[in-house]
Amino acid sequence: MSRASKATLAATTLATAGMIYFVHWAQETDRAAMHAGVERDEEKQRIKRERQADFEMQKRLEEEYRKIQNVPEGQNNSGRGSEQES
Repeated sequence: MSRASKATLAATTLATAGMIYFVHWAQETDRAAMHAGVERDEEKQRIKRERQADFEMQKRLEEEYRKIQNVPEGQNNSGRGSEQES
């Protein structure tokens, strides 16, 4: 085998190995990015469930307090009613 053919074989072998490594690296990077997206989505869903549970608890407490305190429905619920009247 001549030197030129050995050099060509070595160059194509190195180029092929480099391409295989790059494709493998790109796939691993993409997989990690997709997994991070799934983790973000799960965290958002967890926060949403917590907020919904808090909202439902506050709604139940409000209903309970309305029964105890006998507050009319038409009253301002912002808590700033006395400030706006002045």
